[in-house]
Amino acid sequence: MPVDPTLRSLDIEIPTQPEVLVKLSLLMAAEDIDLLAMSSLVETDMALAAAVLKAVNSSLYGLRGRVQTVHQALTYLGMREVASITFEMGLRAAFPPAAELEPVWKRAAERGLLMGRMGQMLGIDPWAAHSAGLFEECGKAVLYRHAPAHYPAMLRAAASDVELVQLEHTAFGVSHDALGAALCESWGLAPAAVASVRHHVEVQANMIMPESLQRRGVSAISTIAWALLMHPDRLDEVASAIAPQASLDEALVLRAARRVSDQMQQALERDR
Repeated sequence: MPVDPTLRSLDIEIPTQPEVLVKLSLLMAAEDIDLLAMSSLVETDMALAAAVLKAVNSSLYGLRGRVQTVHQALTYLGMREVASITFEMGLRAAFPPAAELEPVWKRAAERGLLMGRMGQMLGIDPWAAHSAGLFEECGKAVLYRHAPAHYPAMLRAAASDVELVQLEHTAFGVSHDALGAALCESWGLAPAAVASVRHHVEVQANMIMPESLQRRGVSAISTIAWALLMHPDRLDEVASAIAPQASLDEALVLRAARRVSDQMQQALERDR
């Protein structure tokens, strides 16, 4: 998809989607997904395959045995989670390594996993949910690459993403949420994921979904995941405010959030 002309006028480059992810997107869109074709595709890029296997074998996924091939990973975790990990690694590879971005990538992995599994439990497109979680903060990486000498200071100075967005608008004329949505569009992510990324700062700050937001389920899951990761003491409050706006049952949302959170916590504890 083309990048918004307004963003082009700002001379901020949106990275192109790696070819392997283009092909992976086509495989994921097929009615009958060929797992062998998917594993072969990922394994054609040795660096990407190695990164995927490293992620799969991390404590976050809680596998009891070590996975040695992408096909094994598909067998144990399923196509969606392996495809999402591949997208995560491809996204990271599109930007230069930077210590300041490591917290962004760590949150992306955790948030994507939370959102994908919650989406599966709640009957909301889990691929769109997982993708939205991975890409939610990717606009920060875009701005870091654009202004590596200045942007880290903004990341340190902002106490919240609301403050960061204000600093970004002043410095660049655009904020990371808009850039993240543009990257999602150019990489062909689902409209629900794009909308969630575009509005996440606003929704998390105000607990109100804009009227223009039509596909609300993924955005709701994003806000619940934010509460789980950043403000767990506010989980009930956030669910009460957000679930009705997306026509979701508050009790079911809370049950899914706590169950997935417990799964991830148990996986991390097994590795200690």
